[in-house]
Amino acid sequence: MAEEQRDNRKRRWRRIRRTCYVLVSAAVLVPVIAFVITYLLVDVPDPDVVAAQETQTVTLYYADGSKMVDIAQNGIRSKVDYGQLPDLVKNAVFAAEDATFEDNAGFDVKSIVRAVWIQLSGGHSGGSGITQQYVKKATGDDAPTLSRKWLELVSAFKMNNEKSKQDILTAYLNTVYFGRGAYGIKAGAQAYFGKDLDQLNPSEAAQLAGMIQGPSKSEDATYRTWRWTNVMTQMVDKGWLSAVDRARYTAPPTLIDRDKARPTTLTGARQAIEDQVLDELAQQPFGISVDQAERQGVKIYTTIDPKAQDAAEQAVTGVMNGQPRSLRQALVAVNPKTGGVTAYWGNSDAGVPDNAQTLQQPGTAFQPFDLVAALQQGIGTNSVFNSASPQTFDARQVANAEDHYPCKAQCTLAQALQYSISTELANLVYNRVSTKSVADAAHQAGVPDQVDGSKLLVGENGGTPDIDIANGGGSTQVRPIDLAAAYATLAGDGQRRAPHFISKITFSDGSSFARPDDAVAAFGSDSQQMADEVTAAMSGGAQQNNLGLAGPWPTAVKTGVQALDTGETAKAWTIGYTRSVAASVWVGSDKYEAIHDKDGNPIAGNGLPGKIWQAFMNGYLKAANAPAEPFPPAASALPHAPTTR
Repeated sequence: MAEEQRDNRKRRWRRIRRTCYVLVSAAVLVPVIAFVITYLLVDVPDPDVVAAQETQTVTLYYADGSKMVDIAQNGIRSKVDYGQLPDLVKNAVFAAEDATFEDNAGFDVKSIVRAVWIQLSGGHSGGSGITQQYVKKATGDDAPTLSRKWLELVSAFKMNNEKSKQDILTAYLNTVYFGRGAYGIKAGAQAYFGKDLDQLNPSEAAQLAGMIQGPSKSEDATYRTWRWTNVMTQMVDKGWLSAVDRARYTAPPTLIDRDKARPTTLTGARQAIEDQVLDELAQQPFGISVDQAERQGVKIYTTIDPKAQDAAEQAVTGVMNGQPRSLRQALVAVNPKTGGVTAYWGNSDAGVPDNAQTLQQPGTAFQPFDLVAALQQGIGTNSVFNSASPQTFDARQVANAEDHYPCKAQCTLAQALQYSISTELANLVYNRVSTKSVADAAHQAGVPDQVDGSKLLVGENGGTPDIDIANGGGSTQVRPIDLAAAYATLAGDGQRRAPHFISKITFSDGSSFARPDDAVAAFGSDSQQMADEVTAAMSGGAQQNNLGLAGPWPTAVKTGVQALDTGETAKAWTIGYTRSVAASVWVGSDKYEAIHDKDGNPIAGNGLPGKIWQAFMNGYLKAANAPAEPFPPAASALPHAPTTR
């Protein structure tokens, strides 16, 4: 019996071993066979064919269907031979895109594994090297699927076997898009710096190579610096640039005049619109690169209302006429019912940063989020907190801009918001709701968690914000487009929608894809009531700041300034809305310094930015024949009993 049991165990283990052998063999052989079959079926992209495909026109349209501009047919295209590529430029590209290119088999296994891990962890990373990127560009297939990545990997391996590294790199750099309408690295050098490739210094080469990942952000100085820093660091790490030479350079502060780089596309303030549209096109839910759009000849329908854009440009130029040239402006208008950007002014001159995308301290324009945080914790707008001035919180002194208010010493939170009573709102935040709750409320309303790698609304080393957040100071920074979107949430019954520039794209075959509505209740189940409460508190701001509109449109307005230690204004804001449009206006300078108008007066929130906001709202609402939609009454379900603290 014992011998029979031993025989049974041997037979059982023999079957298990054979099964394991079969499974291991299948695990090895099946991918190998699949790889071989795929290898035989795929074709290596021909650079000449790829270049010939880049001839379609991409057309932008306004929200009313009228044509804005053809942007692709006039692109700058220049080819270069491998011998014309300086080592400096090649190394910068390797540092930016594929550090192992000269030695890998068409793909970098470590990069792919790292990219898979990042995506499994909830992040985003492509993991594609230069050869894979070229294959993706050549095929026009950028679908986020395993099958596409498999074909791309095998095609890259085959191309690596059939073409020299020199040919692959040359084909890639002759077809890749660098922004500013430039296709190919030779055209890129001219479009960015007005130089030939052999005239570029290490800093310029790093800047150009760094923009391959975000060509539509060519006018975004913050993004350019971020990418430049990454590339320069990688060049030093790989031994392509000495630490001594690295220390000699800073990021190129400006580019050549954009009109010289690409004279046939949009000019003036509307250049920034084109940049934002192309940048958004490559993001979700569209996910189409400029190269793919060109090959398919897509039509892009934007959210820009020509009446709103005309009103924005007339408002800015009219108010700023004769003002100091050092002053900069930004205006972003958002439709609260869709999230679409209806008007946009980021800059008016080529090479000047897009100020609508630049981080700034919002000052008291950030105070509505104090009230949201209070409402979320059951503290009503009729509650009263200590408004004595000055007060000290964690060794930070907070003082009010004025020493008396109509409500005297018994101001409610609604009045504190209306009159920008900084001490009372700081008292609320410090003693009751917490600085983190204010940051959370702002994020819920639409202020992003981070911009180009910089976390927003955090304290030192990424910790909890300090008390300065109560009044939009210190490390509290947002962009004009962020505040326009967040205020649009308040105007739109507490429904948050991501600000966007594209409503629909149509392909050459007639098919189209419309952006889905991404509305969510920003503040939870009581989102509408909370938004209505904050709106009611701000509804008196227009008359108080002399910013009432020349029409029947109910309006909510808030102003704010960023003050220097001297008390002088460095940046000034006005943000406000009706039921049909929310607009954010900022005025400042490129430097952190006091700003004055043409008469030498300090610029307040209701000064130049307020006048721009008022002129825009009057001009647009009248031109659009906008209805006088009333705001909903403040919700009675939320607590209102006066409470003194």
